Amino acid sequence: MSKKKKRPAKIAGLFGVGFDNKDGHKRVTTGERFAIVGGSEETHEKMTETVVKTFEELKSRGKQIHEVERRELDEIVAKSTPR
Repeated sequence: MSKKKKRPAKIAGLFGVGFDNKDGHKRVTTGERFAIVGGSEETHEKMTETVVKTFEELKSRGKQIHEVERRELDEIVAKSTPR
């Protein structure tokens, strides 16, 4: 039997989790292809900004999230993360 080559997994969406919440507030932000939960107000805002900018960059490249390879998405997310 011949071995089938594994195709790279398609990326269906983004999921972010923040663990630095100390105020007890439950933060949840969702969109069509993403979900962000938890985190302090600052962390949650940064994750949300990163996701929004990531999807804007994908749109400017004329691509959907499931059309990019992991390496390209990693580059876009790094570029989109606020400093």
